Order: sequence, then structure tokens, then C-alpha cells
Amino acid sequence: MNFLSLARRLCALLGFMLALLAGCGGGGDADTAPPPGGSPPPPTATGPRALPAEFFSRKAVAYSGYRGPDRSAPPTAAQVLEDLQLLQQARFGLIRLFGSHDVDTKVVLQTIAEHRLDIKVQLGIWINGPKATQDAENQAEIARGIALANTYKDIVLAVSVGNETMVDWSTLRVPPAEMAAYIRQVRTAVTQPVTTDDNWAFFANDGNKYQTKTVTDEIDFASIHTYPLLDSFYIPNFAWKHEDVPPAQRATAMMDTMIAKAKADYNAVKAYFQSQGITIPVVIGETGWKTFGPETHRDHPVNQKMYIDRLAAWTDGPKQIFYFEAFDEPWKGADDGWGLFDVNRKARYAVQSYFPVDQHDGTQYTDADAIYYVPPPPPSQVTANSYYLFADSVPADAAVPSGTPTWTPWDSPPTANGAVAGGDAAEGANALHVTPVPKDWGWGFFQALGGPVDLRAFDTANAYLNFSVKTTYPGKLEIGFFTGSTADGTGVDAYLAIAPGEFGYQNDGAWHQVSVPISAIKARAAPAFGQPPTATLDMARVTSAFVIADRYGLTGNAGGSTAPILVDRIYWERH
Repeated sequence: MNFLSLARRLCALLGFMLALLAGCGGGGDADTAPPPGGSPPPPTATGPRALPAEFFSRKAVAYSGYRGPDRSAPPTAAQVLEDLQLLQQARFGLIRLFGSHDVDTKVVLQTIAEHRLDIKVQLGIWINGPKATQDAENQAEIARGIALANTYKDIVLAVSVGNETMVDWSTLRVPPAEMAAYIRQVRTAVTQPVTTDDNWAFFANDGNKYQTKTVTDEIDFASIHTYPLLDSFYIPNFAWKHEDVPPAQRATAMMDTMIAKAKADYNAVKAYFQSQGITIPVVIGETGWKTFGPETHRDHPVNQKMYIDRLAAWTDGPKQIFYFEAFDEPWKGADDGWGLFDVNRKARYAVQSYFPVDQHDGTQYTDADAIYYVPPPPPSQVTANSYYLFADSVPADAAVPSGTPTWTPWDSPPTANGAVAGGDAAEGANALHVTPVPKDWGWGFFQALGGPVDLRAFDTANAYLNFSVKTTYPGKLEIGFFTGSTADGTGVDAYLAIAPGEFGYQNDGAWHQVSVPISAIKARAAPAFGQPPTATLDMARVTSAFVIADRYGLTGNAGGSTAPILVDRIYWERH
């Protein structure tokens, strides 16, 4: 046990109020701020550093200024100034930054200083992974963060080392002992209170599976994340739909459930801290609500405002909440849409009251426009012996999708371009032309049906997915279908990688008829990316009946090919 940890335990054990206020960062309520106008005590080795009063009194938001489809173009100083002035107009006076790079974070701090903006900062130091593989990169970032914290002491109120690095679903996965060492390194070199930002589950030691105290022994306050919206997506038994509530009250019931989940997350952290004698303050470092995205029946600007209003009414909880986030960031793809402003810097419904109409995003909502869960109609059941998805000529006894199915690429920016074109077809006059625009992991393209379709009639040994193909694409292609919905955590990929010579497939530049058994495709079914392990194949809810893709990690292809693929006469059949 280090000296700092021992001192904290002694403070908690003795419970002397004056000693706690002076050296252990709190009294009976660990979230109590210093007296208005008071100054935090000088850094000492005997206890946590107290957050200054204005850390609690200022309205807080997470800020990143990237506006493009990727992060290749950092925001300019003029763009940063525009952003910060908009945030000030919306009454935000404290922003959280995530990293310490010169191209973005340094520009923000310089802009605040040069224009004397009344904005304070929680500075981030991005830890990009474990020491074994990322220490050099982490050390460079730490050096930059320390320099910025010390150069802009009058602006930087606190420092956060690492973001979502220790929760079990993190892709960064830094061992807590290594994170504690990074935090110690930063804390000895700056005077501000220091924390790390992570999901509430880590700080609550949820499931007793985290080395939480290894980290809490080193920080001055805990900055926790809670995202009920995402939990409604990933937790299958999260009862957010309220189908038993009349539609007119269902949005209110849903949003009440969401804020209750945020409160439960916070209270779980507080309860764990109390059980361990941890007396440092707990703030919410991230929480928010999306205005658009794959979380259907939930993502909407009015629902965003409802969530913000409930956060503001939460008076017996954390003394500070950083709302995520200020502006939309298109480079995040499906995870975009959290912004209080759109990417064009126009105010969304939640903050429109601070701005004239010409600065609004063009929408005109009322609270009555909030969305809520609406049960889908029962899937249409296909009983015919064939189900045609794409063809110029369809047999009279075949079934076809209702409505107009759409051809859609995976991801944003799209990983493939596709269009129906004439001039070269296996049957009739038209074929589907697919051109991969791959990312480093691959690409995908699919036909989205107008709603779920019941294809259980094809769940037999003599059922096939048929199509014609013409291509010189090197290596394997993934072929299959998709069931369920990512919006409710039931999405399942059923894709089979086929090589030239299998099932009639060839990549010699001529047309070939391919016939793949549905049973062979089903055998490869697995929860889709980001879906819970409880997601299982459901032939009664097929939402995409044809997918063509190449995920290099599964096909073994070298990757990068943009060779076009022509597809024609796509249909399911059973004998």
C-alpha cells in the first residue's frame, strides 16, 4: 500500500471533520464543493486535492471540434472560437477535453487564453492501451498533458488520465495497476486534482470483477460514465419500452426509466465507495442522448431535451454532470448524433431557447413530438416455394418483398457503392453493380427489407439462397442474410465465406450461378457486431435476405480490393 492510500484510510477511520476538510477532500458528503469563492488547499501527500468551487458551479459539456468525415482535419483556431462562443451563449462555462494533442487541445486552450473567454477546462490525457504495446505513445501524450496543465493553470481546473480504459468492454484494456501508475506520474507533475474517466461499472466494482481500489487510491475524484440509452440497446432485459402504458404517456415513462437507470448507476458507485471507506467526490463525466441513430424509438431531439431536463432536476445526485456532447461528429459513424448542435453548428431543440431562430437547426418541435416504442406489425410470412429479391422476370407463383427494398452499404462513410444498371446481366436487362470502398477491416452491402419477414418455411435441408455473379474479386466472398434488429439487441449475422469453386462460385470474370444451402449459412450465425451474446438467429424475423461482404478477419483475404461485383437473379427457394 502506498503512502497516499494509507493516509486516506486513516482519514476515513478517524473521521475528524476538520482534518477531512483540510486534507481528505470532504466531510459527511463527499460531493460537497468548497465554500463559494474559496480556494482549494495546496497539493499535499496526505490526501486528495479538493476540486475548486467553480468546477461545481459551472455548467459542463464535453467538447471536440472535429467536423469532417474523419479526423484528418483538426478544427482551426477560428472554428474553435466559433464553437466556444456558441457554448458560452448556451451558458456552458466548463468543458471536458479528451486528449492533449497540439493540433486540437492546445488550440482550444490558446483560444480561451487569447480571447479571455470565461471558460474553464477539465483536461484529458488519452491513454491508448496497455504499457506493453502503447507506452511510448502514452508517455508522449502524458508529457504534452503535463505541459498544458502547467502552462494553463488558470484555465485547467482538473486533469483526467485515460478514458474508458478499464471497463470490461473497453477496446483499450489497460490493467488497473498500469493506469494507477500513469495517474501517479501525472499527479506528481501537476497541481490540479486528477482523475480517470470510466464507466460506472468499473467504479462500482460491478460483479466484483474489477480492481477498483487500485485506481481510487490514486485519484482525487471519480468521473463516471452512465449511458441509459446505450444500455437499452445492449441489455436485453432492460424494460424501457412500456408497452403497457398508453401511447400518449409512453415517452414520459420511457424517459423516467432512463433517468432512473442513470441514478441507479451513480448510487451503485456511491454504495461501493461507502462500503470501502472511499471518500472522494463522484461526478458524472459523461452522459447524453442521441438525436438520430440505430437506437430506434429513442433517438430524437425532443427525447434529448427530456433527458437533459431530468438531469437538471436531479438535485440530490452528483454536484457536476458533463453532458456528452456539444457538437455532432460525423467521423463517429453510427455513434454520431449526440450533439446539442448539429455539425453545421445549428442549435438543436434542447438549446434553441438560447438562440435566435436563424441559429436553429431548422426543426420546429414541441414536447409532444417525443418518440416512444411502437410494436412492429407481425412479420409477413412467406409460404411460397421461392422468394425473389432481385430479378427482371419473376415466376408467377413466387413471393416477393412487400414495398420497395433498399440496397444499403455498411457503415458511414459507406464501405461499398451499389446501383442497378443495364448492359450486362445474367437474366433480363439489369444487374446489381457493387463496388467495394473498403475500410481496413473490410466492406459490406445488403438489401434492407421494408420490415421483418418470416422465412421459417425455408428452414429445411432442401432450401437454398441462389444468385448469379460475375467478378474478378480476389479470394472469398461472404454471402448470407441478417435476422433481428440491432436496435433491440437481437441482431444476428448469418454469413458464409465462399471460395472460388464452392457452390458454383467462380471469380473468372464470367457469369456463374451460385446456390448455397440455407443450412450451411445458418451454421455460421453469430451475434452481429456490438450485439449481446443473447442474440440468436430468428428465421421468423429476417430483416435482410441478402448480404454480400468481405470482412478480412473472417475471409482471410489480403484486403483492399475494389474489383466490382455484378449480382443478378437473387432468390430463396425450397424443393
